[in-house]
Amino acid sequence: MKNLFFYTIAVTIIFTACNNSNPANKEAANNSQKTTAVLDTSTKQQTTPSEIKAAVSIKEIVENYLQMKNAFAKDNDKAAATAGDEMVKSFASFNKTALTPDQVKIYNDITDDAKEHAEHIGKNAGNIKHQREHFDMLSKDVFQLVKTFGAGQQLYYDHCPMYNDGKGANWLSETKDIQNPYLGKSMLTCGSVKEQLK
Repeated sequence: MKNLFFYTIAVTIIFTACNNSNPANKEAANNSQKTTAVLDTSTKQQTTPSEIKAAVSIKEIVENYLQMKNAFAKDNDKAAATAGDEMVKSFASFNKTALTPDQVKIYNDITDDAKEHAEHIGKNAGNIKHQREHFDMLSKDVFQLVKTFGAGQQLYYDHCPMYNDGKGANWLSETKDIQNPYLGKSMLTCGSVKEQLK
């Protein structure tokens, strides 16, 4: 009888202990899963290159640039001016938090100059020759931005050998077909692709 009594107490204690430990185990398992999820998230953030984040951020700048390029290819100084104004806004709203301190310095160095050229293009509707002079310099800056941070899309770096009395000039394009922004409709297909950028 004593054995049965002790056996019943032992089974009750074991059963109670098992039941009490299950919620703890479940909670521990849930906490472990949450911790793993947090670690996975932070690992993803750490392994995501800031260049990819920056590429997403400069996409708007590149889109404004391409609108400007297409306006120049059609000899449309007003649309180019509008794109210049929009580009200035894109520079102002660019989120630098994804960049390292070194990248912020590079970005600032490039865009201080680029913003000035975009402003000139925006303010000079009616003077397409002057706008194109600034577009030449702006193209160099945007090329540096894309080379440094990526663009998040396929681009082509094109060359016009005849612009500026044969000194030539380069520009970025979203298409492989040449649409020359420096000579416009007078020589729309003059130029060649120098480089593909991904």
